[in-house]
Amino acid sequence: MSVTDDTIAEIRARLATLAPQHLEVLDESALHAGHAGARGGGGHYRLTLIAPAFSGQSGVVRHRMIYQALGDLMQRRIHALSITALAPEEL
Repeated sequence: MSVTDDTIAEIRARLATLAPQHLEVLDESALHAGHAGARGGGGHYRLTLIAPAFSGQSGVVRHRMIYQALGDLMQRRIHALSITALAPEEL
């Protein structure tokens, strides 16, 4: 398993605590080659997450829930994270 695959698997495992109905994690690190964060080892990821836990929550609260679930990955293995976080009724 590559470092990218390992990081994606860890992201998925940690976000499972939000009981997502849909979870997509894309590695976009190659689009940022040469960027300071990429040189430091942190990846760039795009996340789409649909979860009932987001119902009635603001965008800021949803992002905080995601960052809390990811914990220390945000300081080590994730340099940048683009987030789309929706409640099921928003589809």
